[in-house]
Amino acid sequence: MSTLTMRARPGHDASLRPLPWRRMAWVTWRQHRAALAGVAVFLGGLAIYLWITGLQIHHSYATACHPASSLTCTMNFTGRYGITANVVRSFLQSVPALIGAFAGAPVLARELETGTFRFAWTQGIGRYRWTLGKLVPLAVTLAAAAWAFSELFSWYLRPFTAAGYAIPFSTLDFDLRGVAFPAWTLASFALGTLAGVLIRRAVPAIAAALAAYTGLALATALFLRQRYMTPLLTSKPGLPGSAWIVSQWYTKNGKFAFPAQASQMVSAASRLCHGRIVDVPQCLARHGYLQWDSYQPGSRFWPFQWIEGGWLLALSVLLIAATMWLVRRRAT
Repeated sequence: MSTLTMRARPGHDASLRPLPWRRMAWVTWRQHRAALAGVAVFLGGLAIYLWITGLQIHHSYATACHPASSLTCTMNFTGRYGITANVVRSFLQSVPALIGAFAGAPVLARELETGTFRFAWTQGIGRYRWTLGKLVPLAVTLAAAAWAFSELFSWYLRPFTAAGYAIPFSTLDFDLRGVAFPAWTLASFALGTLAGVLIRRAVPAIAAALAAYTGLALATALFLRQRYMTPLLTSKPGLPGSAWIVSQWYTKNGKFAFPAQASQMVSAASRLCHGRIVDVPQCLARHGYLQWDSYQPGSRFWPFQWIEGGWLLALSVLLIAATMWLVRRRAT
């Protein structure tokens, strides 16, 4: 039986002098420098694009949007760059998933798949040290790179926010800014490493990590995020443009009438105003219907950022802890 294929015996590495953490970090760099270089090229290319186009966008906003509500701003700024910005924002939603899956899933899965982890465990590197020595430096590096990228994206998006084209809680923007983007990148990396240990094959682990991340991101955007803090309630018209409207409905005589959905509003207004509709809300108001708005104010952007970043960090720690437990229990 060769050194590469023999089973690691419990306690076998206890007689060897533990490998220093500095040496382990160097080994991790040597093993995964190609993946880190790929992430650097990927984020670097996106950063260059955001920087070049961001300069053009900032210049266009400075010359066309004074005031931001003018027709010139609408035609020469939002009309010119709005579609491109939406494409960029939609594409960037996949960045944490891609980084976490392709940089996270193969970290442990490749060695478990080929069996080379057994050799590492006979060279003074125990299971815990082997796992921590790989995961922690990579996780910190990826989170730091993601934080720098989120700062660049926030700068790129600033003219659209000032023009009212992008609100703070937009599903295309919120998790790409502030602490949310590095937190999502870290969570995606942790999901990838756990999938790698569970499946022990790199390619299926990548697919599983992408699927798990997509499910978590959709559940957060559609159901969880709006419940971080209790929404405010108002019946006054004219909510600020930065507000995130969670739900709207109509009441009459203090009782619920119907949701404020376009089809139901138009149907009710047609019935009440005999088809002569100029302003649907005005028609409903004349007949005693009162519109209510449940919303999150734009001033809650940073509290929401810290809440989301906090639970994603906690989730990442739990996933990495579960990965270490599985390495100790199953990777033999």
